[in-house]
Amino acid sequence: MQLSSFPVLWNTAMPVKSQSPVYLIALGSFALGMASYVMAGLIPMIEHAFAVPVAIAAQLVTAFTLAYGVGSPVVVALLPAHRQRGGLLLALGLFVLANAASAVTTNFTLLLAFRAIAGVGAGVYLATGIAASTALSRPEQRGKSIAVIMGGMASGTVLGVPLSLLLAERLGWASALWLVAALGLIAWLGLALRLPALAAAPSVPLKRKLALLTDGHVMVILLVSLLAAIASLGMYTFIAPLLAAPEYGDIHSVTPYLWAWGVGGVLGSFLIGPLVDRIKGPTLTLSIMVILAAALLLLPAAASSGAWLVMLPIAIWGAVGWALQVPQNNELIKARESQGDGNLAIALNESALYLGSAIGAAVGGFLLILHWPVWILASGAGAVAVLGASIQMLNMRLTFSKSRCEASSR
Repeated sequence: MQLSSFPVLWNTAMPVKSQSPVYLIALGSFALGMASYVMAGLIPMIEHAFAVPVAIAAQLVTAFTLAYGVGSPVVVALLPAHRQRGGLLLALGLFVLANAASAVTTNFTLLLAFRAIAGVGAGVYLATGIAASTALSRPEQRGKSIAVIMGGMASGTVLGVPLSLLLAERLGWASALWLVAALGLIAWLGLALRLPALAAAPSVPLKRKLALLTDGHVMVILLVSLLAAIASLGMYTFIAPLLAAPEYGDIHSVTPYLWAWGVGGVLGSFLIGPLVDRIKGPTLTLSIMVILAAALLLLPAAASSGAWLVMLPIAIWGAVGWALQVPQNNELIKARESQGDGNLAIALNESALYLGSAIGAAVGGFLLILHWPVWILASGAGAVAVLGASIQMLNMRLTFSKSRCEASSR
């Protein structure tokens, strides 16, 4: 679950009459959450409609995620600093048009291209949307605003995807993409009317933007996000094999458990907002990583103890997995405030999430091919989360020691 100049976007002197644009941005992120996951459910219909093998149809998901994770940071880095509002509307408009074009095309190659374009638009929109939401909020409410955006995306995954798939079963696969495009269009029209002008910022050269890759603090944040995604999103791919194993419940339908994970994600995304505004970001991130590790490590034992008992760690895992990116994005904004490239940092964070998801899924699949026991996947995911928590703790200690040294030298 990323533009160029945050210092100006954080200008609290900017007159803001209403926070309604934040909720309109969240509506757009709801559509984004749907688009990110619905195509996986449409693959059987696409396979039949275009007469392509399932392995080829699955590349529609790859095209979206790769374009989102790799293409969007590049576009964000190239967007001019004085076009903040226009960049957001352009990205959302591109996303809407690409989904509409996906719904009407009869050529699979074009469909593949449109999914990639939609992925770029989605990634750029999320970056610019988070930036705009912080601009429209008082400093003490920035965490809550980011939580609203991420909660919208989580809701789109949990509520929007099943709804769109139900619609697709009745009216055809294209209807799901029409629903995504319609919601995105409503958000675009609302933002075009309600989003105030965002003050321009001095242009930041591309070379200076890329300098954030040498910022040790930023790189640690991105590394923790990567490890969290490997653990959380990677393991999500293998809920079904774990619960289907005879020793872990022999469950044939994982739908209730996916709902538990998703509902936990929605609650976590929204409830984390007030905590971000009250608790230091690094401390909150550490706590979340510890809870994530515990939930994943407890999965096999809970599953073997009872089919309903396992819902508790699954719901907790979903809650903290989705909640993590609120303090992470908030810390990235703070870290790059003076450099003016916070949007790019958030874009890279989203890339870390998608890359982590791909790594987790690939490694887990490889282990299953080697016939490793399925409990290894949950334990391995928990171990990765422990590693992320350890890195976060070490970074906090180093930061504290550095602050003490600087204070004593004054």
